[in-house]
Amino acid sequence: MKKILIVSGGSGGHVIPSLSIYDHLKDNFEVYLVSDQRGAKYINKNNYQYTLIEVPNLFSKTYLLPLNLIKFLISIIKSYNYLNKNKIDLLISVGGYISFPLSIASWLLKIKIILFEPNSVLGRANNFMIRLSKKIICYDKNIKFFPNKYIKKIYLINPILRKKFYKIKKNKNKDFDYIKKILIIGGSQGAEFFDKKLTKVILKISKKLKIEVHQQIHDKKNKNFIEQEYINNGIKYKLFDFDENLFENLNNYDLAITRSGASAISELSQLCIPFIAIPFPFAKDNHQFYNAKYYENLNCSWLINQKEIDEESFSNTLIKIFNEKDDYLNKKKNLEKISNQSSWNTVNRKLLDLINEN
Repeated sequence: MKKILIVSGGSGGHVIPSLSIYDHLKDNFEVYLVSDQRGAKYINKNNYQYTLIEVPNLFSKTYLLPLNLIKFLISIIKSYNYLNKNKIDLLISVGGYISFPLSIASWLLKIKIILFEPNSVLGRANNFMIRLSKKIICYDKNIKFFPNKYIKKIYLINPILRKKFYKIKKNKNKDFDYIKKILIIGGSQGAEFFDKKLTKVILKISKKLKIEVHQQIHDKKNKNFIEQEYINNGIKYKLFDFDENLFENLNNYDLAITRSGASAISELSQLCIPFIAIPFPFAKDNHQFYNAKYYENLNCSWLINQKEIDEESFSNTLIKIFNEKDDYLNKKKNLEKISNQSSWNTVNRKLLDLINEN
């Protein structure tokens, strides 16, 4: 049986897709997982076994570069030994710093490498590793900064989501209830901007609309203050940090306000929840903007730059969405078209075809 190693680390945006890929492959191959300490907090230890390999950020602090280079070389040696010991046949790199040493070690051992790029911009690690890889799994065929000479390595696939997403009933409501339900997602690490600015916006629109909010909080120090503000203004609410089961009971939410990590907006799309994307402005290579732009071009969402947001104009935008439903319903219809094109089985077949041809 072919042995496959899936490696990812750092953020939920890297780790969660790696677990989905694992679930797709585990019944047909012997599959291993490797992550780092940061990525481990997104892995349910009861459901997945994994190995930790720590990799330094070479450029985090210039004065530590010599020491980090030594640590990086050690991580390559550890990766080489791990791959060799477990007789790995194929590496799937889902991103994060940890992908570098394992990809380099795989190349040295002549192990085939498949990269994964869910964003609409080629990540820096993948940009470096593309020359060593056999294929790169992508959602978008028009990826920014993708080298033309490697274009044939792109393997297009529908978003790779967790299996439970295909079992959740989609949001097919064609009208709003008296209470407008809003979901606010700042990403796997939250968003300070969302805590401060969007809380004020929710308070403002609550004067004109009856709303319910399910909101991710970035800084736990803000939680008590936000709770008290919502209580004082009669707003039904639920606040959370990171929740791997976030969407299981949220298919009846009317609208999401979200960062535009590839996983988050793919999941919202699958559940047919129209969303306002506010890309994280400091994301590397502005990839969140291009992720959001992809859905905006399909008329499935709204795209607003963070620097353009003020409380008054954004509040008016939300009120307009709820009061003038035509634009909202068009976006919902387009999301349904996208969602209907994808299923666990179609994605599974595509992945198995890719693995079996390598």
